[in-house]
Amino acid sequence: MQAQRPLRPTTVPGRRAAVIGSGFGGLASAIRLQSMGFDTVCYEAHDQPGGRASVHVDAGYVFDAGPTVITAPHCLEELFELSGRRLSDYVRLLPVSPLYRLHWSDGVSFDYVADEQGLIEQVRRVNPGDVEGYRRFADFTRRVFAKGYEDLGAVPFLSFTDMIRAAPALARLRADRSVYATVSRFIKDEHLRQAFSFHPLLVGGNPLDTSCVYTLIHWIERKWGVFFPEGGTGALVRGLVRLFTDIGGTLRLDAAVERVTVQTTDGATKHVVTAAGHPPEAFDVVVSNADVHHTYAKLYRGTPGAARRQRRLERMTWSMSLFVLYFGTNRRYPNLAHHTILFGPRFQGLLRDIFRGHRLPEDFSLYLHAPTVTDPGMAPPGGESFYVLSPVPHLGNAEIDWDAVAPGYGDAILESLEPHVPGVREAIVTRRHFTPADFAARFSAHHGSAFSVAPKLSQTAYFRPHNRDPDIPGLYLAGAGTHPGAGVPGVVNSAKATCDTIAADYHVAVD
Repeated sequence: MQAQRPLRPTTVPGRRAAVIGSGFGGLASAIRLQSMGFDTVCYEAHDQPGGRASVHVDAGYVFDAGPTVITAPHCLEELFELSGRRLSDYVRLLPVSPLYRLHWSDGVSFDYVADEQGLIEQVRRVNPGDVEGYRRFADFTRRVFAKGYEDLGAVPFLSFTDMIRAAPALARLRADRSVYATVSRFIKDEHLRQAFSFHPLLVGGNPLDTSCVYTLIHWIERKWGVFFPEGGTGALVRGLVRLFTDIGGTLRLDAAVERVTVQTTDGATKHVVTAAGHPPEAFDVVVSNADVHHTYAKLYRGTPGAARRQRRLERMTWSMSLFVLYFGTNRRYPNLAHHTILFGPRFQGLLRDIFRGHRLPEDFSLYLHAPTVTDPGMAPPGGESFYVLSPVPHLGNAEIDWDAVAPGYGDAILESLEPHVPGVREAIVTRRHFTPADFAARFSAHHGSAFSVAPKLSQTAYFRPHNRDPDIPGLYLAGAGTHPGAGVPGVVNSAKATCDTIAADYHVAVD
């Protein structure tokens, strides 16, 4: 994908834009809007930027709260190139290898690496009979990447005609098949099927029903690798904030948006934003990086069209939630990988319980993040910082008293980590958890969902909430709840799709 050329504002001077939320999608939108010539204000409800990519520091241990897998770095580099700057002058991205280490409860392990030959050797070690099948699968993901990411990943689907144009290509790729079913066509060993099917979980999708379009994540990682920002994901957020303010943007912290009122006078529409600690201000354009349901149910409540959009969202399927345990130890673990996936004894049954069940499963599969493997500065000397997350049902499916359940659930997770992180419970010096109830309370996430609207085929592209609202002039969306979806590349590309739409609507020329 070629870097976008710098935008040259034409009719934009005097125009003002508000961005609600400073997650990756919000910051990317704010940077693009400011680069386009809009006078842009980014509102953040909390005392630090980043949204779900906020940072918690305790006793010298640095914990990134949210996304930790950085792929497709060109998406980020492009934001800096818009104003003639370089990402490397703001933050350093460190390569991670292996990309992931996978462990199963029966003792099988797999190092998921980026280079083809190394990956083939890992496949051969688990099941030699799947080597040729893997080669065919990889070629399939390359073709899906070319269509689903390079051609459509940052293109807004604003009309059904847009979907019809893409339909033949999606049909040829059999987008109606799930990720797991597609992998199973090429690969026979169950461990390897799971190894090449888990990626949808990183963006809130169930591998059993998420469209095989999401196999493109495999090729993204093969093509560009996986990275970790030096200083943590929070350092990347700080770099984006510095870029935004360097080019003239305004970031307002502790400024929760309470209401947006749409006013039309003499054919001109203004959005009056009321935020905590600030007088109401009028803007020509609003990009909401807030939870998409919260946007319509709370921020735009009473605006014609908002209630209808809210009801439609409430009929949609929402992604699972997460239980996240952050902890720091007073010792190092030299044999760890940066990213470890620990599969439980069940795969399909556990997925059904997570996405459709009405209670908390007793077993779990886990993602363990050990950033000190790549950047020792994330913990005091001799220490290790971790977070481990367990996918769990969202609050709309399972009524769980998380205040009562969380401590014991965290203990059970730590016990399960013992074979991989020996003596971990005795080595912990700081610990905290984050539950689905916290996602709902802190981020106004509908049902406490961690990834917004689920990425299944019937909720993809045109069928997701649109990047431009069809009923409320001047309202646009960016982030996990709109096209193309969750994940750092997804929300950054959503900002590109949204801001390209704004550029067209406001006649911003491209050099």
